[in-house]
Amino acid sequence: MTNRGNRRQPIFLDSHDRAHLLRMLEALARARGWIGLGYCLMPNHYHLVLQTPSGDLSSGMQWLNGRYAQDFNHRHGFDGHLFQGRFYSGVVEGDGHLLELSRYLAWNPVEVGLCRTPQQWLWGSYRAVAGLAKSPVPRFLEVRRVLELFSPRRESAVDRFRAFVNDVPGDRQT
Repeated sequence: MTNRGNRRQPIFLDSHDRAHLLRMLEALARARGWIGLGYCLMPNHYHLVLQTPSGDLSSGMQWLNGRYAQDFNHRHGFDGHLFQGRFYSGVVEGDGHLLELSRYLAWNPVEVGLCRTPQQWLWGSYRAVAGLAKSPVPRFLEVRRVLELFSPRRESAVDRFRAFVNDVPGDRQT
């Protein structure tokens, strides 16, 4: 799923904003039994890949986006709409689709010039899944789910995941 800032305006102005959304998402996931499979926080939008066993995505996202917008506006002295509208969501159509989403999330900040490699972006799930995260992995993120698609052995799975993400056509290879 994704949601974008109103008129494509930034929805994160600093690392505090990004960390705040992740903390809110952790609380929401814990309360509702959601499982995170990937995420990427960009300056004016975010992407989330979630399993929602209870089918309560809409009410949960309404809470998350509404509460985050209130907190953001209060912190920065703004008012009005932060998001351009309702979030967009789609169904992940199998393991191959999940893998392609994981690769897309890793390269999204690179493709818009925020960093040179997926490893450099601190506000996405790539570093956690690739075993590169130095800070704690968000508790809602279940890295094992993606890694199991590559190997039952974690070390081998991490190596294969990294190779998969970097095995892309064109000039974005590292």
